[in-house]
Amino acid sequence: MAKLLEKIIKDAIEDGKYSFGTKETISTIKSSKVVVLSNSIQEKTLEKIQEAAKNSKVPTLQYNGSSVELGRLCGTQFRISALSLKTLSDTNLKAITKELETETN
Repeated sequence: MAKLLEKIIKDAIEDGKYSFGTKETISTIKSSKVVVLSNSIQEKTLEKIQEAAKNSKVPTLQYNGSSVELGRLCGTQFRISALSLKTLSDTNLKAITKELETETN
């Protein structure tokens, strides 16, 4: 998994610059820099979030782990299928995107 993405998620959690949960993510998508989705998100919800992100020109990233793993990474005992990060530099976004593309090839 992308270590940089995990570090950025942890930093956002520490700073309180995030929203998690599918409903919360959809409602805060316009003020987000990026949306992170677990690989166990329901198809219908995934489509809804991706459509909202596309309309708001917010990139979505696929977290290569389940909602349980994403929840643990966020320091909660709950499953998290979607997470929106409100702060992220363009440099970090490009680096994450490049790292994820390298992993999938």
